[in-house]
Amino acid sequence: MLDTATRNIKYLPGVGEQRAALLGRELNIHSLYDLLYYFPYKYIDRSRVFKVSELGGNLQHVQLLGEIRSFEEMGEGASRRLVAHFTDGTAFVDLVWFRGIKFIKKRLDLNRQYVVFGKPNMFNGRVNIPHPDVDDASMLQLNKMGLQPYYNTTEKMKRSGLNSNAMAKLVQNLFALLEHEMEETLSPDIVQKHGLMSLDNALRIIHFPKNVKELQLAQYRLKFEELFYIQLNILHYARDRQQRYAGHRFAKVGEMFNRFYSENLPFKLTGAQMRVVREIRRDVNRDCQMNRLLQGDVGSGKTLVALLSMLLAKDNGYQACMLVPTEILAEQHYATLRRMLGNLPVRVELLTGSTKQKERVPVFEGLENGTVDILVGTHAVLEDNVQFRSLGLVVIDEQHRFGVVQRAKMWAKNAIPPHILVMTATPIPRTLAMTLYGDLDVSVIDELPPGRKPITTSHIFRNNSDSMYSFIRRQLDEGRQAYVVYPLIKENEKLDLKNLEDGYNQLCNIFCDYRLSKLHGKMKPKEKDEEMRRFASGETQILVSTTVIEVGVDVPNASVMVIENAERFGLSQLHQLRGRVGRGASQSYCILVTDYKLSEDTRKRMDIMVTSNDGFEIAEADLKLRGPGDIEGTQQSGIAFDLKIANLARDEQLLQYVREVARAVVEADPACNNPMYKVVWERLRAIKNMNNWNWGAIS
Repeated sequence: MLDTATRNIKYLPGVGEQRAALLGRELNIHSLYDLLYYFPYKYIDRSRVFKVSELGGNLQHVQLLGEIRSFEEMGEGASRRLVAHFTDGTAFVDLVWFRGIKFIKKRLDLNRQYVVFGKPNMFNGRVNIPHPDVDDASMLQLNKMGLQPYYNTTEKMKRSGLNSNAMAKLVQNLFALLEHEMEETLSPDIVQKHGLMSLDNALRIIHFPKNVKELQLAQYRLKFEELFYIQLNILHYARDRQQRYAGHRFAKVGEMFNRFYSENLPFKLTGAQMRVVREIRRDVNRDCQMNRLLQGDVGSGKTLVALLSMLLAKDNGYQACMLVPTEILAEQHYATLRRMLGNLPVRVELLTGSTKQKERVPVFEGLENGTVDILVGTHAVLEDNVQFRSLGLVVIDEQHRFGVVQRAKMWAKNAIPPHILVMTATPIPRTLAMTLYGDLDVSVIDELPPGRKPITTSHIFRNNSDSMYSFIRRQLDEGRQAYVVYPLIKENEKLDLKNLEDGYNQLCNIFCDYRLSKLHGKMKPKEKDEEMRRFASGETQILVSTTVIEVGVDVPNASVMVIENAERFGLSQLHQLRGRVGRGASQSYCILVTDYKLSEDTRKRMDIMVTSNDGFEIAEADLKLRGPGDIEGTQQSGIAFDLKIANLARDEQLLQYVREVARAVVEADPACNNPMYKVVWERLRAIKNMNNWNWGAIS
């Protein structure tokens, strides 16, 4: 039987070496399997032929049958175009091409019957169809055509003749090679119990559906399978880890925890904090390793919960480590922990890339002999020469900056892996958490500490900047500080840096009686640290920055966050930036500055930011607007899968449903040796090998 996973796409009729290279570069299609699972993004009903006299600019896509009476080349340079005057005898319509003019004129003949398909537009009172599909009239088969698939292609592909139609023909060639039905990839009981279409039917129909009903059944089958194997992989990995790795048992709540709770607690714990502490306490009191994700908005009190957890480790004779992504943040946490602990006999040390060698020696000695109770550090902690006497708990702050590999390195610091508590201030929608962190138990701090006021957010257009500057001046006159953030996007890095420089110079002129700092990622680490220190200490009143301050030091005195070109940020990133203010008791403000011309999605983002301070509501909205791959942080966090058809925003109910189906399989066959599920485990192995999923092996 033809092995689609290993057969190179170049051997498919109609491809060859050059097209294979193009498909690989542009769409990452290298094998027949890749093409089989490259699904159309939309479908158009081509079962009807319109009359030209029926056309107007309000129709979506139409199909016409007629002939070209004449060609006309118009315009010059970039506006040069080829216009074909097309008619079916009822009226004329202009077919317009701006590219490939020579190719089009060679391919099409006058006074010959063609089928034309495209979207009508109105221009200067005339109807035209730009870049239509034009095929010989013999291709018109209304009763058989059904829904026409449309495939995403790139400009380079189109220039080489690989448009959507060409992709459809390649898929037809692929199906012609398949002599037998494709083997089923789910066990018979799953297919039958959940009323699923066969895989062979689903793949054929998803590319060439006859009607909407069968298309929906095919989509459901393929979405079910895609999400099922992601969840099966995660749940099997989590169960395997629990069985394979014992955990340190923190059996008692001892002196340090109790003294800190009764003497040093800066404020009464919120109900959410108390609930999370109980969840952590329950985890570490068992004989298996804790792996828990702690979510909470900026300022919700995650650090205090982490410290209480680390004191549990000390009371039970173990050391703790807090791993953070930047030196600035490490220094902030180090200072915060020492301040909170006060005179309690708990030794806290700091280790970063900048820690001098002579300062490292006593830290290393204290870690190895057990006199260092808590280590706060950056990636420097992951180095092999950093050895602990008895590491019992690792707290990872801003989890999305550390991948699965870094987490595993911390496990290796002890014969028995330490408990893991990962924290993030980026609220993660439930569906994304189930796929990104499905191997972790999730805790949520969904209350702010008493006294914290919601940040007032407003959206203004750039032509209202003068009133904004007056408002900022009033805040500065009251002794407050302000951030002004500019975007720094890789594609426009030079332009963005120039915007920041221009903005900084303009603000220096406007606020000439105040001191300003400037910060961006291209500066040397020491320069960044110095500018951040000056702002944190109050030496400067305005910090003009790129998004490097998104995860930065805590400046309670900063009460204004201005985000320039806010339209270029996603919702989650805007919310993260907004969280830099509102850290003190005074009212804080976030001002989103945009151009007047905005897309509908951008206006929705601005409206959501103005009306909501709820990070989880914002993250859910971001997932729906932008999709999982674009949400801040998720690209670095080890999404090991590339969704071909499922959508985490739209398919939440299906995701939860298949998770339970996958859980039932893991519980029924934990050793992966039940003949009933043989096909399931073999398929999961194949998917892992093809996609390099970085989860645990299947035994």
